[in-house]
Amino acid sequence: MPATTTFRIPARRRHVPTARQYARKVLADWGVSDELADTVALSTSELVTNAVLHCRISYAQVEIALTLDGADLVLEVSDPDRDRLPRPHDSAPHEEGGRGLALVAALSDTWGCRQEPYRKCVWARFTVAEARGHHGRGRGPSPVRVPDPARSGPVGQDPR
Repeated sequence: MPATTTFRIPARRRHVPTARQYARKVLADWGVSDELADTVALSTSELVTNAVLHCRISYAQVEIALTLDGADLVLEVSDPDRDRLPRPHDSAPHEEGGRGLALVAALSDTWGCRQEPYRKCVWARFTVAEARGHHGRGRGPSPVRVPDPARSGPVGQDPR
């Protein structure tokens, strides 16, 4: 049976660290630690920051859901601005931002987004180390992965 924890924060920049800290606590409670916990916490920060920066709904809340289902750990970040789907773009070296989705794509096994009736959800899927025998981002250099267009990108397969 999958374990799911859901929480909300106000869509304000100052609450991004709260989301990251709470995600870390949930992961620790589930026994997920080390590099995978760091990876999911960083992905949480990136996706929540995107939601906070780009949501145009006044007094919005961002919902963060973590689901652990066997070998799969899924992070979902939702906000009520359903018509503004994320689009990755190439950032110039001098730009301060714009790399969050590329970072999530590099860190996760797959990612995507979906429109729901009253919100959008951006999600990322990770594989729990014990299920694979090791986590792909373990010791030494990580292999470069080319995302499968059928599984990831701006509108990828739903993680559920």
